[in-house]
Amino acid sequence: MRQVLKDILSDFHSTPLEPVTPRELELPLNSGKAISLIGPRRSGKSYYFIHLMHQLVKNGVDKTKILYLNFEDERLNLKAEDLDTVLKAYQELYPETVWKNCYFFFDEIQNITNWEKFARRCYDSFTKNIFLTGSNANLLSMEIATAMRGRTLTFEILPLSFKEYLTFKKVNYTKQDTSTKSKINKLFASYLEEGGYPEVVLLPDHLKTQALQEYFDVMTYRDLVERYQFTNLTVVKYFLKRLAATTGSYLSLNKLYNELRSQGYKLDKNFLYEANEAAKAVYLSIPVSKFDFSELKRTNSDKKNYFIDNGLLNAITFKFSKDYGKLLENLCYLELRRQKREIYYYKDTKECDFVLFEKEKPLPVQVAHTLTDPDTLNRELNGLQHACKKLKTKKGIIITTTPRKDETVAGIKVQYLSAVDFVLNTNGV
Repeated sequence: MRQVLKDILSDFHSTPLEPVTPRELELPLNSGKAISLIGPRRSGKSYYFIHLMHQLVKNGVDKTKILYLNFEDERLNLKAEDLDTVLKAYQELYPETVWKNCYFFFDEIQNITNWEKFARRCYDSFTKNIFLTGSNANLLSMEIATAMRGRTLTFEILPLSFKEYLTFKKVNYTKQDTSTKSKINKLFASYLEEGGYPEVVLLPDHLKTQALQEYFDVMTYRDLVERYQFTNLTVVKYFLKRLAATTGSYLSLNKLYNELRSQGYKLDKNFLYEANEAAKAVYLSIPVSKFDFSELKRTNSDKKNYFIDNGLLNAITFKFSKDYGKLLENLCYLELRRQKREIYYYKDTKECDFVLFEKEKPLPVQVAHTLTDPDTLNRELNGLQHACKKLKTKKGIIITTTPRKDETVAGIKVQYLSAVDFVLNTNGV
């Protein structure tokens, strides 16, 4: 194994770094903290590592000072007791290296049991410049927080934002001419349906759905079935597709359990709760709590679910292929998450898609793809007004592709925000 590791490291050091398109995320290179980068599979974590390595080399760091390993490399079959061999192999290649000047990049490290003890030892004994990625939010965050005891900073990377999507498409979104604006609006329609997985964005159209379906299969088999040792694959896939189909709404696990039982499936009810938690951990589904001024009630509320990417959503369910309202709502949720907003939903006798909560002030937000139909406009306004009055706030926002002039309705100031402007952060919420 030591020779295999030496070969992998030597190949990395002798091969030029491949060019990458920069992302909006900015990570510190010399913070003195271990940096963990979490996010869904195929969202660009590995390529972001390459971007950081480009920066290091540009800053004068010799590439041999970078120790990079992807623990999903099929040539590696490491166990916890083998991790020390990584350091020995590197030291044999570069015996004169001063460890504290090195940069360790460990990709998808959560694949190794007890990896956190190794990471802590590297930090304590070798270098503070440690960078880790993982596709399991709960496991990576909890394990590294426990192991490093405050010596780490965690960042999240999601599939491409619309700004990043335009950058990948080589469109300058800062230009204001009519031609560019027209191109941006056209690409927004594509982004709404195909999502923002970096690799998929650059594929020919006829291959995108197939690639996304393969992403889903890998997430199902490797991230859920193998990691959580689920044995009933048919039920797992059925559950995940039902979870996707309820994007923007609440999935009753009790009803789903009865539904599966009526179809002849034999399963423990706890299985669905375990699968639901696992789906959140691997970034397939993201829960949103119901808004309440009581933190305890927010925590214990029914959760609405959102999906990690519109393209993946469309690839595994027909439900949303033309439901632009739900696609836009899901897209807006993901953008708000990128902005690190505190996000809830509102529901009693009427509903409001989101409540943003900052500095103890709630801000209701509705999302409507189009407002050309009077009934749709009235429904969105009624939900927004109701939430504003209950939450004792005088302002609400409606995000839409058919914006209107701002107005005051029943004492509530309603701001209509263009969906394109919102995802480009042209007018902040």
